[in-house]
Amino acid sequence: MNARATETPEPAPGLTLTRHDGRPYRFDPGALCLELLATGGPGPFARHEALHTPADLVDWAARSRLADGLGLTVTDDELARARAVRDALFLLTADRAHGRPPRRAHLDVVDEAAAAPPLVSRLTPEGTRARAPGATGARLLATVARDAIDLFTGPYSDRVRECGAHDCYLLFVDTSRPGRRRWCAMEHCGNREKVRAHRARTGGTGRTAQGGP
Repeated sequence: MNARATETPEPAPGLTLTRHDGRPYRFDPGALCLELLATGGPGPFARHEALHTPADLVDWAARSRLADGLGLTVTDDELARARAVRDALFLLTADRAHGRPPRRAHLDVVDEAAAAPPLVSRLTPEGTRARAPGATGARLLATVARDAIDLFTGPYSDRVRECGAHDCYLLFVDTSRPGRRRWCAMEHCGNREKVRAHRARTGGTGRTAQGGP
């Protein structure tokens, strides 16, 4: 009998977030730079802040779409810089999603971060990608900022969007072939908005769809 090796499928890109009721769901914003925006943001979004210590940024990098084995070290100053870059990128992305022109101050923050040396990749004997030693918070931010520049100047620059739910502000880039993505995640806001629309059509008498909030 011939044996055939099977490959373990790669995990789907994206982050596992938590709903208000504590249930997890998968959110794929479509780009590394947009994954950082799920850690908080400026103004009213500061209540969602997840980057309180350098270890929090290390944890985010480990959960991101970056290759494993980063061996990242982050200082307090680099953490503060990460929050500043994230907040500027958040506002740039929201402006792009709503068709507003970018603001110079936000561009300057991202451009300054991108000017630093990025994370360095290396090729392993197994033919896979790994990270070279010496990964720092500054190199991580340079990689994130360069990813943002690639996104905003690339083929999907006109597909940067905000979730279509009335109370969700998660930002993503629609890389699907049809280009009709509306929600941060169908299992989260997609289902919630379908339930809302059904209730509106039936005057609130319809039954809640299974799995809805």
